[in-house]
Amino acid sequence: MRSSTVPRVLASLLADLACVLAFVLIGKADHETGTALASVAATAWPFAAGTALGWVVTLAWTAPVRIWPTGVFVWAVTVAGGMALRLLTGEGAPLSFVLVTSLFLAATMLGWRAVARLLDARTRRHRA
Repeated sequence: MRSSTVPRVLASLLADLACVLAFVLIGKADHETGTALASVAATAWPFAAGTALGWVVTLAWTAPVRIWPTGVFVWAVTVAGGMALRLLTGEGAPLSFVLVTSLFLAATMLGWRAVARLLDARTRRHRA
């Protein structure tokens, strides 16, 4: 990996993790379950681990801003991995939670990539 791409890759990984954190914080606020660090971490870690796994499985650092296949597979592994880890640790995964998680993370994890692609295209047009 070229050193010029390291900041972009790191920013992309942090953007995916920010999506997970936003999901957790919004959910905790909505359900009034508290946003103490330990509570947030306990809810977020399965999805953060799923995101990390998604990055490894897809080699996301090679094209972190691509929606397909990178974004779609990172999102899918984040949701599936997060749900699997929740179930393995005795947490629930009711259908409504799976649906809300899937939709929110799809909108945010694919959404930031769409915005980044549009901004990249706009920047390239202005340089040409």
